[in-house]
Amino acid sequence: MDRVLLSIGHGYSARALARLLKPQGWRIIGTTRSAEKAGTLAAEGVEPLIWPGTEIGPALAQATHLLTSVSPDPEGDPVLRQAGTAIAAAAPRLSWAGYLSTTGVYGDHRGGWVDETTPLTPSTERGRRRVAAEEAWAAVPGLPLHVFRLAGIYGPGRSAFDRLRAGTARRIVKEGQVFSRIHVEDIAQVLAAAMARPDPGGVYNLADDDPAPPQDVIACAAELLGVPVPPEIPFETAELSPMAASFYSESKRVRNDRIKEALGVRLLYPDYRAGLAAILAAERAG
Repeated sequence: MDRVLLSIGHGYSARALARLLKPQGWRIIGTTRSAEKAGTLAAEGVEPLIWPGTEIGPALAQATHLLTSVSPDPEGDPVLRQAGTAIAAAAPRLSWAGYLSTTGVYGDHRGGWVDETTPLTPSTERGRRRVAAEEAWAAVPGLPLHVFRLAGIYGPGRSAFDRLRAGTARRIVKEGQVFSRIHVEDIAQVLAAAMARPDPGGVYNLADDDPAPPQDVIACAAELLGVPVPPEIPFETAELSPMAASFYSESKRVRNDRIKEALGVRLLYPDYRAGLAAILAAERAG
């Protein structure tokens, strides 16, 4: 049986998934907004679809699996707003659908642990939009929906190394602040595992085993690069933008037991030290 993934908003995480699925014989259709990115996707073996701008119905008619990585906006989920009718019509034919959400839906827990059963109490506008988007996707009749709540994403081209090299890395210290994070290749393997074991209605946290203060991650990356560790900057004097400051308004540790127990996932990079070391080793092997 042909397996066809329609990936809406085919970005960083979805591209990692495509790299995993393509050797297994999957056909991947990925949407993008720009002709330039369409060329990049085609070079990666993904069938590009410029959308909005092209009718998405034919791609939905061919898809066996659907993944959406598009963030909500102030008016709600833009994918459902523009293609909700077509998605609802295609829902009975789909074997699996996935929505990439965020652990921001849990809000602030002052460094405490959260899991998939924790009540959703977002404290930021971004988090509130995500809760509404999860609910909107869950309301599509007949859609075999799986929700993935992602911690901070890092990987090649998107890590503390890049900020250090660009001279933008800052070790901002806020008492008690911790973040969970997840390597992009672990996101890909969790999504692939969920596709192999469909459980409509399933919700999964994607995070590694080691929530940590952000300044520790930058220090580790600097040491691996052999460059000076940036000085600590107290949060109170950091002069962050409102967007950057909002990330520090929430502190929590995210449990990942469900992806291990329900999906049989063994993390490739169980902590940021392993993930950073692998990124650097791959760069140097080059």
